[in-house]
Amino acid sequence: MTVRAPQVASLELVPTRGGPFGIYVHVPFCATRCGYCDFNTYTPGELGGATPAGWLEAMRIELALAARQLPALSVDTVFVGGGTPSLLGGDGLAAVLDAVRAEFALARDAEVTTEANPESTSPEFFATIRAAGFSRVSLGMQSVAPTVLRVLDRVHSPGRALDAAREALAAGFEHVNIDLIYGTPGETDDDLCRSVTAALDAGIDHLSAYSLVVEDGTALARRVRRGELPAPDDDVLARRYELLDRWLVAAGLDWYEVSNWSRPGAECRHNLGYWNGGQWWGAGPGAHGFIGSVRWWNVKHPNAYAQALTESTLPIADFETLDSRDRHVEDVLLQLRLRSGLPTALLDAAERHRAESAVAEGLLSRAGERLVLTDRGRLLADGIVRDLLSD
Repeated sequence: MTVRAPQVASLELVPTRGGPFGIYVHVPFCATRCGYCDFNTYTPGELGGATPAGWLEAMRIELALAARQLPALSVDTVFVGGGTPSLLGGDGLAAVLDAVRAEFALARDAEVTTEANPESTSPEFFATIRAAGFSRVSLGMQSVAPTVLRVLDRVHSPGRALDAAREALAAGFEHVNIDLIYGTPGETDDDLCRSVTAALDAGIDHLSAYSLVVEDGTALARRVRRGELPAPDDDVLARRYELLDRWLVAAGLDWYEVSNWSRPGAECRHNLGYWNGGQWWGAGPGAHGFIGSVRWWNVKHPNAYAQALTESTLPIADFETLDSRDRHVEDVLLQLRLRSGLPTALLDAAERHRAESAVAEGLLSRAGERLVLTDRGRLLADGIVRDLLSD
């Protein structure tokens, strides 16, 4: 059952004990807007006077209010995303982590991640955030092909992400991830091969790869609608995924989620918390959180976000309470995407019967008491979930 109440000032949250707990911090600032991006981000001309300093102060207040709601919860993972967190600079990101530590106790082995745009990083930046306590960095490279970067409206040079990865490793980072996008109009198989090879040569231990999605309201969607660019081709996307997987497995990185590959032990624990039904507090404009059975999301614009917090009220735009059916759908949707698979015990009799059909079709395989996507099944994961859950 979904319950909605716009501009909610507070929530009654009852945490589930025993599972992982993370904190996500959303940094809403970007220097420019990429043509494919529909995230809650703002370029300087869209901020209406909002500043990183004002955002940081508001975020500190939100974390203080969160700590009152969630006493004695230890934080297993912290993830700073955006937007472009690296625009805050090394000292700014250190201040973000200090704000988390001021209100919450971090587990001794807490994983602390930030996303970064290669153009706003440097050896000094990585040294500063590593000394502050960050242990993982995720770099948005997307491609090394200049033609692909132009279509995506990416402003960094093709080689900068690779230099940034090496700088992060030299600064002592335990884990470095690179993000790729495949299927951009004009991209070739060779473009993708060069991107993967370059990322691996940089020494990373984790790679995330996403097929290009044309989101409504983006500059890319407008170009496709006007006929300036073709829409991504599903057959091309499937072939590129298969090529990616083949190259990465040969290099020692195996898939652990449909869009993520890593060396053993380099999986992103924060994201695994999402996929395994863990709990997290989302701080920042537009951030989502999930505690117990309640999911909520903050107001989007930094000014509205800061205004709510100057009145010491949580900046919640809306929320929903998940019932047992909602949780079941999410468990199937998310856990089936993992290499660890979906426990058959989560399925009812009709769903198990439909799962047997998927096994017979070569889309799922059995691994003990779990169901795991086959190589072909990974290409059709969303459809398999729909079939399993169909009434």
